[in-house]
Amino acid sequence: MTVTFGYNKKQVLDGLRGHFFGRPEIRIMAIVINVFAILSAVLFAMKKIQALPFLIFSVLWFLLWLSIRRLLPLSIYKRSATFRDTFILSLDEKGVLLETERGNQLWQWGQFSGFKETLYFFHLYFDSRSFFLIPKDSFKDIPEIQAARQLLKDRINK
Repeated sequence: MTVTFGYNKKQVLDGLRGHFFGRPEIRIMAIVINVFAILSAVLFAMKKIQALPFLIFSVLWFLLWLSIRRLLPLSIYKRSATFRDTFILSLDEKGVLLETERGNQLWQWGQFSGFKETLYFFHLYFDSRSFFLIPKDSFKDIPEIQAARQLLKDRINK
């Protein structure tokens, strides 16, 4: 199966957020900061702490969400020329062939460590930090998306 695609900025930012929130260290950090923010709100309401610690944890919480949801995905989007290219992608029994104006790259299925599906993308992971996004809207219809999903499930070991 062969598809041609470019990237939509809003979808890419959402896909990058999905990647970051899938990382265990980000999830743990978000949980810890949320627990501390809630604890500081409860202690502030019970008059056990002053307003300053409550304010500090509230600001930390806000900065965490701002950086993960906006700043980090936007900085990666702006730095990567990949998201401005147009691609021709072929999925078959041999692997994944990616073609651009500058050349092509064939990845054997064994080179992928896993994949994840989000609302807009299939994330093909080489390792825990390196991945490639395949937009689901590049497929012509739902049966083609389902066929791609099944091929990825069959060929990529999680």
